[in-house]
Amino acid sequence: MKYSKIIDEDTKEIIDFCDSKLLVKKLKNKTVLITGASGMIGSYFVYTILKLNELYDTNTKLKLFVRNPNKIDDYAKNNKNVEVIVGNVIEPIQIDGKVDYIIHAASPASPKIMSKEPVETNFANTLGAANTLILAKNKNVEGYLFISSREIYGEPMEGQELFIEDGPLGQVNPLVPRNGYAEGKKAAENMCSGFKEEYGLNTKIVRLAHTYGPGMSIYDGRVQADFLNNIVHNQDIILKSDGSSIRTYTYIADAIKAMFLVLFKSKDLVYNIADEDSKTSIKHLAEVLVNLNPEKELKLVFDIPKEAPKGTASFKNGILSTDKIRNELGWKPKYNIEEGFRRTVLHLEETLDLEQEKKLIKK
Repeated sequence: MKYSKIIDEDTKEIIDFCDSKLLVKKLKNKTVLITGASGMIGSYFVYTILKLNELYDTNTKLKLFVRNPNKIDDYAKNNKNVEVIVGNVIEPIQIDGKVDYIIHAASPASPKIMSKEPVETNFANTLGAANTLILAKNKNVEGYLFISSREIYGEPMEGQELFIEDGPLGQVNPLVPRNGYAEGKKAAENMCSGFKEEYGLNTKIVRLAHTYGPGMSIYDGRVQADFLNNIVHNQDIILKSDGSSIRTYTYIADAIKAMFLVLFKSKDLVYNIADEDSKTSIKHLAEVLVNLNPEKELKLVFDIPKEAPKGTASFKNGILSTDKIRNELGWKPKYNIEEGFRRTVLHLEETLDLEQEKKLIKK
């Protein structure tokens, strides 16, 4: 992921929204370990904390735990407060020196990987959580944030529209290999709860719905990634279904604001993060993206296969309720779908090296 003007604007906005005084108080002279630091979520935490260092001289040290150090851009890699650590979260983690906070964002995000490598996906979520929680306990950290997913809820019960944190869960079939992602996240959540109960560890869980923005790969197989891939290549958007499935889409900067609030201000264990105001069908999302740049004269084309594409989740319905985080922590997303995806396209146009991106994905 490469730094851009859009990311620079986003990080300043995140700091202002979350209260710079709060962030400075919590992070001054602290050390933060971020797993999955080269991904969209991890990178935004990295860039925001580096911006906080720049603006307020907080001297926050970052330990970036990644499998591929080439995915860390020079903006972060060359910073004096950054240490890049190469490793895999499914193996026991040894870290020298103090660690005050752990943000565990390492997890497969691509449906293609979830489908082709269900075992490795499950291990990344289960063993990854176990190893980072053990490290958190050994380091006596002040806070541990686990990035979970809307997928833990599964398919809603009949007549159920919304998922709330302490309400009924939906159905997830554990015998479907692709569901290793959801089942792994559920097991990891249980470990977070267990470490909190048994060892007094200050664990926090955020359940994200569909999140997008600068840093997402346009090659990972999710519909929004496919659509953006079409847009940056000046291609018509190809829809492989009737597009009737309803989802919410949350811009990454809004999601990061929520996660900082949960880590530093919340009293409970788990919070949903989604933008219910951006609830829309896949078809409408495609239409929005086509209309972002009318001068390209792109179209929406339907090409529906007889069989559903492999790799998609086995559940389609259910929206996350975010009443809890809105009412308790005052979170409110800023960017609607049109503006959020416009910012994403601008970032891609500024930074995307298509050939280099393909090489990184193959690795």
